[in-house]
Amino acid sequence: MHETQLRELAGRTVLVTGGAGLIGSRITGYLRQVGARPIALCTMDAYPRSTYRDLFGVDPADPDIIIGNIQNRGLVRKAVAQSDYVIHAAALADVAACTRRPMAAIQTNITGTQVLLDAVAACERIRRLVLVSSASVYGNGNPEDGARPCDEYRTMRRLLESVYGRVPPQFHEHTRLRPMSVYANTKAWGETQTVLTLGGVGTSYTVVRYFSVYGEPQVIKENSHSWVVAWFAARAALGLPLHLNGGGHQVRDLVHVDDIAIATVRALVAPLAHNETINVGTGVPTSIRKVAELAAEQYPEARFVETPLPPGDPLGGYAATHRMEAVLGWRPTITVEEGVARYVDWLDKTPEAIPRWLRARTETATA
Repeated sequence: MHETQLRELAGRTVLVTGGAGLIGSRITGYLRQVGARPIALCTMDAYPRSTYRDLFGVDPADPDIIIGNIQNRGLVRKAVAQSDYVIHAAALADVAACTRRPMAAIQTNITGTQVLLDAVAACERIRRLVLVSSASVYGNGNPEDGARPCDEYRTMRRLLESVYGRVPPQFHEHTRLRPMSVYANTKAWGETQTVLTLGGVGTSYTVVRYFSVYGEPQVIKENSHSWVVAWFAARAALGLPLHLNGGGHQVRDLVHVDDIAIATVRALVAPLAHNETINVGTGVPTSIRKVAELAAEQYPEARFVETPLPPGDPLGGYAATHRMEAVLGWRPTITVEEGVARYVDWLDKTPEAIPRWLRARTETATA
């Protein structure tokens, strides 16, 4: 993809639902860099307002920040009507929270998505919608999906088995979807409904399946098992044990939030992304245990504790990136080693990012 294609966004208005969160705020920041005017529609209730202001750099008083719910039809229609492009990143994205409160997941991830799709389908001004989906739609996949019984493949199998104790599947965009959680199920529905709603009226769309997003200034949430880099770093910084759910044998393809933002914005204007589904990952499998070890390198006193695997937490796999590279003309640049080191360094310089409720556990443990 030629950089000149990004110039198509100069002077254009882009609606970013969920635009005040970690990913959304990074996307809006990158949109400004390429000359676009981002409008962020967000409830701003997932974190304390101070988190949005002090860590994500979002000012609620900004006229381009619309504080509201994606389920509000009038509000959504008004926001869509003044936009040239739409990025739909708003979601109840915490797997554990979706499992605990499935109706909340349905209201936000399904009802809210349909409200937005209806508004986009009725607006002739919209050039393209990018739907943010998730690699969780693949579930545990099938290790044989996309397999080729050649010597190179057999060698790779032996290598993966020696490192991970199993062969983590590589997820291709054509891999059969096997959602294992409420969250994953809502994302799979959103993908299908986007095709049905926008494909029926000829509005261009792209589905981007994010793999495991991490990076500063990500902040952990109580009773969640998502955002493993942030969890390990925060617990290690406080001297708390690092919990290896299921022994830490799950595999993730960790993608830094800076790379996520670039890929998403490119998907808005890449001609080959028209009506495509694209993995956004690095193509590198990393075990949860390896992430813990990378974090522990910065905290020599860190210790590990094996804990049960939470419901709906897949063993996981990693991305096939051929389509992403071909369609977007780009690939991620931040390695997991660099990204974890960056996060730990940021956390050391921003200790206030560690929530009070987690600090309270430290006080209880030492009392």
